[in-house]
Amino acid sequence: MKNKIVGVLGLGIFGQTVAVELARYGTEVIAIDSNAANVQEIADKVTNAVVGDFTDIDILYEIGLQNCDIVVIATGANLESSVLATMHCKKMNIPNIIGKAKSQTFEDVLFELGMSAIIAPERDSGFRLASKILRNHIDEVLRLDDDTSVIEFDIPESWVGHDVIELDLRRKFEINLIGYREERGENMVSLDINEPLPADIILVGIATSHVFEKHDYLSLLDK
Repeated sequence: MKNKIVGVLGLGIFGQTVAVELARYGTEVIAIDSNAANVQEIADKVTNAVVGDFTDIDILYEIGLQNCDIVVIATGANLESSVLATMHCKKMNIPNIIGKAKSQTFEDVLFELGMSAIIAPERDSGFRLASKILRNHIDEVLRLDDDTSVIEFDIPESWVGHDVIELDLRRKFEINLIGYREERGENMVSLDINEPLPADIILVGIATSHVFEKHDYLSLLDK
């Protein structure tokens, strides 16, 4: 399966966070903002960061936005800019367009234009806070799309000393382990599925939907 290419239009705090987090997990990111300082902040962290006006469709073609699988329109303050950017993405036949909206009216307009998903900061911040409170082992969750996430989590005590095949995690929790870290911030180490898992590590896996998260919230990973 080919790696996704994601465009990020607007590099305020929200846009920068999305772009850098995606790039950290190997996603190819094309980012654009009219503010040179914002672009400079992430220039060495993403595939391509460009100073430009993302309401200009010619510029979007120049930077290769038409090759993106997903575009995140990360400005939520200016409805006109979001509308133009959404229309340009639709014209480019980009299959998945995600935007930020500051009000219900804003959301309604963008949905009418055919935006795939909309982030409402207050509502989504509430979901994130609830998720943080509910977590037992999970440290980080990066949504790749509606069905797939990259999840980092502390190894449950009951998993220590067992190998991946014995634990049968794909069937039980719909997660495929891809590696681990001994400490936060360290490079990921690849897993030998036949070797017993050590204690005090941070596991990294690709999970389906919210199945794994629900098991963590309900303290079922230790059973």
